Amino acid sequence: MKKFRVALIGVGGRGEGLYRVALKFRDDAEYVAVCDSYIDRCEYIADEMVEDGRPRPKMYTDYIECIDNEELDAIVVATAWEAHLKVTMYAMEKGIAVACEVGGSYSLEALWELVRCYERTKTPIMMIENCCYGQIELLALNMKRLGLLGKIAHCEGGYRHDLREEVTTGAEKRHYRLEQYIHRNCENYPTHEIGPIAKILDINCGNRFVSLVSVGNTPIGLEDYVDRKNIESLKGVKFLQSDVITTVLKCQNGETVTITLDTCLPRYYSRGFLVQGTEGLVCEENQSVYLEKEFTEECWSWKDNFNNIQKYYDQYNHNIWKDYHPGEEGHGGMDWLVFEAFFKALKENKPMPIDVYDMATWMAISVLSEQSLVTGQAVAFPDFTDGKWILRKNEFEID
Repeated sequence: MKKFRVALIGVGGRGEGLYRVALKFRDDAEYVAVCDSYIDRCEYIADEMVEDGRPRPKMYTDYIECIDNEELDAIVVATAWEAHLKVTMYAMEKGIAVACEVGGSYSLEALWELVRCYERTKTPIMMIENCCYGQIELLALNMKRLGLLGKIAHCEGGYRHDLREEVTTGAEKRHYRLEQYIHRNCENYPTHEIGPIAKILDINCGNRFVSLVSVGNTPIGLEDYVDRKNIESLKGVKFLQSDVITTVLKCQNGETVTITLDTCLPRYYSRGFLVQGTEGLVCEENQSVYLEKEFTEECWSWKDNFNNIQKYYDQYNHNIWKDYHPGEEGHGGMDWLVFEAFFKALKENKPMPIDVYDMATWMAISVLSEQSLVTGQAVAFPDFTDGKWILRKNEFEID
């Protein structure tokens, strides 16, 4: 069996986690190098690899040296957000396949560069958006393809996650979010929710986003948290990032999408996933499915159907999940599945299931929302496929 020579670029919390819950179990990958700005992170993950019975990888603090000095088949990019694209494109220019972690963009120009880099080099590139492989997300995709939900009219999603402790301890943990929340206001983490929705709505494959508008509150959550927790190092710091940002997108084929970033106030975790069609819906927050054909009258007893999702998994589970029982690690098993898809595409020399056009489109939401929040107006959405969306087919994980 071919073993891919892989470098892990960025081995902080997320990079370390990816190795621990997904990558360490792969027998088709040899981790020949690790790279991070902080050498102690490299040493930590290298020690862990040795404990796992793997050869000790080379260690680097400069991604250019790492890529130039090693004979690599692929890299996994789990750096801070602002480094994703420069690391990715440097590897692509060298013909090295890239699995890139998620995050938003900083400019449309950089995303156009990414697309042109791929079109010029044809180097495989996949955004590792694990939520596209979530069980409920794939259930909704499967039910949509089976026609059970009718015509899709509206979808919702969100990154609803209390990050106050993570953001405000950013200096100690050497985490990039702190500076982002001080200096920037945007939908900074859109891909968890928009990825699965885009696949359901055939975005870039017969459909596209055409416009976007975002609104956000005046930020108060983090400053209040700093005061109440008496965090001296952040006293008086003004955070630009809104506590809650709501973004509405309009599609070429008429559908609407609402996504929400909600990270600076107390709350439970939720991706707020909802798919609503003319004949039914799938809802993550109350773990339920409603199909019109199963109810003969107007449904007032909606609570009676909360948590009925298992019935629909039993009937309509996507094939990927039918015999998959991962437990809770790796975001409920999604991390393993997304890397399985990446390495499978490499082995079979097939297109990546989450490709460069998906990556550019989903990441663009950050910079477009930033523009909309400043102007208070809707903004046009660029077509990174340059018209190819009209004829492209949605082949994502067809059963």
